[in-house]
Amino acid sequence: MKPILADLLHLLKLERIEHDIYRGESRDIGSPRVYGGQVLGQALSAASATVEGRQVHSLHAYFLRAGDVEHDIVYIVDRARDGGSFSNRRVVAIQHGQQIFNMTCSFQEEERGLEHQSRMPEVPPPESLADLRELTAAVLEKIPEKVRRYFTHERPFDVRPVQPLALLSAEKVEPKQSFWVRAIDRLPDDPDLHRNLLAYISDYYLVATSTLPHGIRVESGRVFLASLDHAMWFHRPFRLDDWLLYSMDSPNACGARGLAHGEFFARDGRLIATTAQEGLIRVGDQGPG
Repeated sequence: MKPILADLLHLLKLERIEHDIYRGESRDIGSPRVYGGQVLGQALSAASATVEGRQVHSLHAYFLRAGDVEHDIVYIVDRARDGGSFSNRRVVAIQHGQQIFNMTCSFQEEERGLEHQSRMPEVPPPESLADLRELTAAVLEKIPEKVRRYFTHERPFDVRPVQPLALLSAEKVEPKQSFWVRAIDRLPDDPDLHRNLLAYISDYYLVATSTLPHGIRVESGRVFLASLDHAMWFHRPFRLDDWLLYSMDSPNACGARGLAHGEFFARDGRLIATTAQEGLIRVGDQGPG
């Protein structure tokens, strides 16, 4: 397995330090604080370690404080309930003695029932699209170093945007975007691992969809984005070493907050998971606060 992907799997494999208490490392992926998807994936990994014979079907999380990439994060799992078909867990993430994140998730025994789903958008196949890191030198020279690091660092996933990245454009466009994604190497046959990794990916660019109708220039350095809450529902089995389409849209922005919705589709059109997120968006002199 390629080292960068192996390191991500190591990141999601937490150290058990006490009954229902786990510790996870942090990684710098080019942003000034811990990437929210890392905390989502690690928290789900901690919760899943306390459940047997049931699969996570939903999670609801709040980001309370920015995480410090220089220090580990401790995850405390509360076994809220184990019922006849469902189990509920609450996870609190702690760093420097303070809560930075909390999450409630639900697990269900496998069960059959009614089925329907939304239709997968018609988009070009991933083979016809360029990887996210394949930005031209002219573009890289005009964006700040902190933004450049984020777009050019080595990734454990192949990410191929369907719509061209408009980093240097102030054009106002429809609040929709999508990209194909898959792991850069073969993954172990562990369904929990694939779901943890999907939670990790689900924070990629989601709230940024809310900025598209406003022509915000990323390279100006005058935009502050931060995830506030995140919800996710897992619908069908999948593999993350096969291509998935992440389709996102934003129905609303107001009050310095943007709301975004996303759907993951397998290449054969099956709806794999649904996400929703509200994020803080501050422009200009408003700053991070």
